[in-house]
Amino acid sequence: MRILHLVHQYPPDYVGGTELYTQRLAIGQAIKGHNVAVFCPSPLSEIGEMQITEEGQGVHIYRVPLGLRSRTQVFRDTFRQRRILDSLKGVLRQESPDIVHVQHLMGLPTGLIEHLVEANIPYVVTMHDYWYFCANAQLLTNTDQTICEGPDERALNCGQCALARAGRKQLSWMATAVAPLMQTRNRRLRAVLDRADRVIAPTEFVYHTYARAGISGANMVIIRHGIELPEEELEVARRRREFRKGDGCLRIGYVGSIGWQKGIHILIEAVNTLPPERVQLTLYGDPTVFPDYVASLRDKIQHPSIDLAGPVSREDLWLALAEFDVVVMPTLWFEVSPLTIDEVFAVGVPIVASRIGAMTEKINDGVNGRLFPTGDVVVLRQILSDLLDNPELLDHWRAGIRPVRRIDEHMADIEKLYQLSLNTV
Repeated sequence: MRILHLVHQYPPDYVGGTELYTQRLAIGQAIKGHNVAVFCPSPLSEIGEMQITEEGQGVHIYRVPLGLRSRTQVFRDTFRQRRILDSLKGVLRQESPDIVHVQHLMGLPTGLIEHLVEANIPYVVTMHDYWYFCANAQLLTNTDQTICEGPDERALNCGQCALARAGRKQLSWMATAVAPLMQTRNRRLRAVLDRADRVIAPTEFVYHTYARAGISGANMVIIRHGIELPEEELEVARRRREFRKGDGCLRIGYVGSIGWQKGIHILIEAVNTLPPERVQLTLYGDPTVFPDYVASLRDKIQHPSIDLAGPVSREDLWLALAEFDVVVMPTLWFEVSPLTIDEVFAVGVPIVASRIGAMTEKINDGVNGRLFPTGDVVVLRQILSDLLDNPELLDHWRAGIRPVRRIDEHMADIEKLYQLSLNTV
């Protein structure tokens, strides 16, 4: 099978959940014997020819040089971006894909879909976030950073959000002028989903959230993600965790993005008043992405054993996780399908997390961890205090951790979906 992935950004230019998922899926499909290519914009240059490289197992990477774009440019390019459109035509001729997998279209013109339809190439879409009906992608408002239910009837709230994101919050009265543009954007992206052969939601929560926004249909399916499990590294990590279990110190961990929506300030406030000689908190994540937020976190830290440890490499992840007794995920937004949960569980470490979004589909309260009300510092602190007083709870939660879904299982389901799409053409 000849497969082409469309994605808004790709490693090593950007490294995030969608980017890593696309890379792993593409390489995994190539290992299975498929001819695989990836098409994406590149921030490295504003001029020059399309860059064509090859990575693991012969995956062709086509990068269109656009340089660094502002948020306004990324938004504008949703409507039209001639260079990307012309470049895709060439890639379609070169690769002749049987099917196209749309991973993300942020900053890519919706006109790409017209090329696929004209060429009679079926496409599937994976919903990695809520971008198809929320320009912020996370259903968090720019006005006051609260959860949003999606566009209102006239998209006035989208207009207000767009103004706030542009630093024009004080001009909220202009929302009526901006709203039609947001409506046009949402209609175009709705059409992308409606015309897809299949639309993939990674969790039931994502599926139903789109349905509540009026976006659902016979082409929507749920396919849960899976992760790579390096058995040798995992075995070493599990043994290390067992060796250091029960030394009297509660080691709390966090791994992920260091951004406001992740609620790390909630975790720091909860840990600040816990006994310094009995508690350690290590926070792994890149501090350079949101430097102002990181500065505010440093100001909040009062506990001597809280460490902003910076990013952890993929190679070191498993041993880093093994050092923790419990991992806390205090997120404030509707996480789509955080693979960190599966990675933590693969090492045998329980999780305490916010009761929000898809978190409840993987974390069974009181069985493999605990759930607490979103943003509730008091309850989170009490849960951590209970672990200090009753460390046997950790053993109980560890016993409740079930085997995680593997990437091979996920890839098999994706391939079946491709075949269904090809059989209906």
